[in-house]
This record gives sequence, C-alpha cells and structure tokens, in this order.
Amino acid sequence: MRNAHGANGQPAEDTAPSAVRHRWWRVECRDVANTHRVLTVLVNRDRVVLVGPPGRAAVLSRVGLAGLTTALRDAAVQARK
Repeated sequence: MRNAHGANGQPAEDTAPSAVRHRWWRVECRDVANTHRVLTVLVNRDRVVLVGPPGRAAVLSRVGLAGLTTALRDAAVQARK
C-alpha cells in the first residue's frame, strides 16, 4: 500500500489495478496540542487495523468522527470479502 491523502473518511487514492478495491482510509484529526494528525484505517485480510498518530492521542471533531464511522463501516465490509 502506498501513502495517500484521502478526504476525511474517504478511501485514499491508490494506483493499484482497478479490480483491487480501496483497502485503507485516512481520517484527519488533531492531537491534544491541537496539531494536525491523521488516523489511518486499513484492512489486512479479514481484520480492520486502526493506526493512530505515533505516541499521540487522536482528537476527532464531529466531522472527523463521522469520517471515522464511514471508514470503519466500509473497512468492515471489505474485511468480510
């Protein structure tokens, strides 16, 4: 997988063949110091993995939380396939 910037909760852009579905999403957030961070949701076979900011807490706005909800729902569907 390559690192890409997707909109909040939207699949990250990928250059893989079109037959391969998006398997990871980036959700923008802030840490407790209000620094911009990213929470990544990815599918690894039949499991969903959350990767938070290294050594930081992820603080989500309502929009960020909605994006995370969408990403987790989409990732759960992908993990079942």
